[in-house]
Amino acid sequence: MSAPTTTPQTDTARPVVPGPHKTPAPLSPKTRAVRLRAAGGTGVRYVLLLVVLVVTVGPFLWQLSTSLKGAGESVFGYPPQLLPHKPTLDHYASAARTVPVFSYAFHSLLVSVGCAVTNCLFGSLAGYALARMEFRGRRIAFGIFLATMIIPFESIMVSEFLMMRSLHLNDTLIGVMLPLATTGLSILLFRNAFLGLPREIEEAAVLDGAGEWQRYARIALPSVRGTTAVVAIFSFVFAWDDFLWPLIVLSDPAHYTLTVGIQYLSGTFTNDQRVVAAGTMIAVIPLLLLFFGLQRYFFRGVGEGAVKG
Repeated sequence: MSAPTTTPQTDTARPVVPGPHKTPAPLSPKTRAVRLRAAGGTGVRYVLLLVVLVVTVGPFLWQLSTSLKGAGESVFGYPPQLLPHKPTLDHYASAARTVPVFSYAFHSLLVSVGCAVTNCLFGSLAGYALARMEFRGRRIAFGIFLATMIIPFESIMVSEFLMMRSLHLNDTLIGVMLPLATTGLSILLFRNAFLGLPREIEEAAVLDGAGEWQRYARIALPSVRGTTAVVAIFSFVFAWDDFLWPLIVLSDPAHYTLTVGIQYLSGTFTNDQRVVAAGTMIAVIPLLLLFFGLQRYFFRGVGEGAVKG
């Protein structure tokens, strides 16, 4: 028998016939109105964000530009000139020669770091007690802590000064740091973070024989590291920027902090706003470096409270 022969099949190219062009259906008046409102709302939000950006970042950029302008460039000219023609750092050197900037910055650093440490320590202790421990007057204590957040400092300024004088802490950096050692905001943040922790972990630790201190130090506090970073940043910035209280409690210029010390630039160089702006930048730049270095903890730390296994 002969093998069946197969006829090879050739693919014939078929012409592609274009289909009919479909025109999009016209939008209904209701859909068009919804899209117009959405576009208008987006545009309004961007305009508001631009206004907020100009209001918040504008003064900083103006001070930075003023501190870099040369002696022959106009500071208050019209139209305003943001970019200096010949940038110079001579005004920063003049500010450092006029006042002991580095010594004052070191004093501010001591006070700010001390406030950050004490707020993290005492704020976490108080926040853990309010969130996890049962005792009489817990709600009253929490209300008192919240009340301290809305009391103006000017109303208790005299009493705090008299207290520092009775403790012989006037004209000392400890006297500057003590009123800011623990704030109601730090206690509130830690309390909310501890409330977000699952109680099952601590209950298991209780069955294993762990006491209050062990549960606080080994379980609760390591679980809210983000909140600890946020409290540290807030405390550092508040203490670094504080001007009124150091001005009141400090009398010896050798003990001044940076915010108080740079005020002498305005008196010495009344007509040279470039040197004043340079001193302002010296006080602001460390805060910017701190914020940009720890911004991920700042934005993610407040809501952190879960235990990582």
